[in-house]
Amino acid sequence: MSHCTIRSKVVPGCRGLVVLALLALTPLVALAEHEGKLQIVLLGDSATECGIPRRVAPQEPQFEDMLRMLLTAESDLPPTNVINSGVSGEFIRRLLDSGRYDKAVAKLPGVDYIFIRFGGNDFAKRDDFLVNFPKDYRELLARLRSDHPRATLIPTTNIPWGVDLEAEGTWSKISNKLIQQVAAEEKLVCFDLYPRYAAEQAKGPNMLNYRRYPLAKIPSDFHDFVRPFVMDANGREPHVVVLDNRLDAHFGHLNGWFGDRHPNLAGYHVIADETAKFLAPIIRQRHRK
Repeated sequence: MSHCTIRSKVVPGCRGLVVLALLALTPLVALAEHEGKLQIVLLGDSATECGIPRRVAPQEPQFEDMLRMLLTAESDLPPTNVINSGVSGEFIRRLLDSGRYDKAVAKLPGVDYIFIRFGGNDFAKRDDFLVNFPKDYRELLARLRSDHPRATLIPTTNIPWGVDLEAEGTWSKISNKLIQQVAAEEKLVCFDLYPRYAAEQAKGPNMLNYRRYPLAKIPSDFHDFVRPFVMDANGREPHVVVLDNRLDAHFGHLNGWFGDRHPNLAGYHVIADETAKFLAPIIRQRHRK
């Protein structure tokens, strides 16, 4: 997949066509920027929220920080503010019905771009997923259009979820097809994040996910050894949590050690990098209008 580098001012190949298509489908209205900055909103579940990296390494740039900093590196772009509104366990129906949408999304001022990335929890929790997920997605898009009429809505595919990237029956591939269908029907350009993440993940299947493993499944002789890595998540059973491979030498043989596929900081750098490469030329072209 060809794409520009972060510092390139050229939009080559198919990415240029995506930019032109998005511009053609976006009403030419004044940017809705707030306090002199473009407002970018990230909607999604735990794979957007960045919750565990935020707890384990709060001093590090998180997903929204990475995206803002990468866009800042494009010296000809206006300043941006990136709002991460991802929540662990979220799915579209709950977002709308719980009232969280009304409290956290509906009244955000001056929104310019909204990335929408759902599917995993919808697949697990929504009855008749193949029918209701597209229906829920369209309802969310309608609400966003009503509340943020100047914003560009960007349906986004999910990252690969599992080691077997070729399997067609994974929830990520199933939901991504539905997302792409809804985007086409709604005349929105879909940001296809899956291929870049899959390509990076292929370099090492566990490079981009953190390890989260129940302490009870760690041999008792090692409990003192792993104590610095134990996290008690909201009163649930304690887990050993590390963002990288430092404990793989000791526990990589344990069944399920690599089972948690949520992105670590390296994974979020991939997501932020690809998001910036997608968005930077769009901002550049619209800002010059």
